[in-house]
Amino acid sequence: MTSTAAPTRGPEASARPRKPAPSWALWAGIIAAAAVTVWSALGIEFTLVPFFTDATRGWFVIQEFFAPNWGFIFQVGNAWLETLSIAVLASLIGCLLGLIAAMMASKVTLANPVAHQAVKWVLSVIRSIPDIGWAFLMVAFVGVGSLAGILALVMFNIGIIAKLTSESIDAVDPGPIEAADASGANGLQRARWSVYPQVLPNFLSYSLYVFELNIRASIVIGLAGAGGIGNVLLVQLGRFAWENVSAIFIATFVVVLAVDLASQAIRRRIA
Repeated sequence: MTSTAAPTRGPEASARPRKPAPSWALWAGIIAAAAVTVWSALGIEFTLVPFFTDATRGWFVIQEFFAPNWGFIFQVGNAWLETLSIAVLASLIGCLLGLIAAMMASKVTLANPVAHQAVKWVLSVIRSIPDIGWAFLMVAFVGVGSLAGILALVMFNIGIIAKLTSESIDAVDPGPIEAADASGANGLQRARWSVYPQVLPNFLSYSLYVFELNIRASIVIGLAGAGGIGNVLLVQLGRFAWENVSAIFIATFVVVLAVDLASQAIRRRIA
């Protein structure tokens, strides 16, 4: 009986391959990024000198921040309820409209390439305007108040939900869709019974995430006159009542943290 020994490999064969050198395109990109950064800094005359020379000028503000007026939190309870109401209503309406827009923005649920591309362009325009921008527009349309805040956040939510959900729709399992087509289902029936059940967990998770964003955003858009605690914050800033501003910030932190923790627990159960 003959045995064949495995061929021995010399040091050259066992040596690890050399790591390829960085390409010229990588170095060109790094140099271009550095050049743009330097150009931007020079264009706005960026300097950190005031951070070290003028830091003590606002020390009295910091002192008042560390002495918050706790009673003020309870004096503006109605404004907090208005903020939460704005976030809830905007989340519900915006997420439902965002789901419809997502169905129209995906080639899986809308076969017409021209139509779903047009919807994508419209959604891109919606996402390009920040929440505070929508707040200024809605205040101009409907006046100061909570309605402007709800409409602003609805538009903001549509852009987020439609983008995230449409990407989930594009990645669904094609098997149920092919089965629905084979059974003669129309587009609406195929979306309802083959696509919607697959994207529902992701959609609910995105909706909870949007609700978290709305709690924060509803405070910001209030600075534009869109109702809620943001209006109160704007008034206190104008009065330089830093102890009241500090109390609002602390209450905001507590509310946002509580919503985040509850949302994370619900998302874990959904997943």
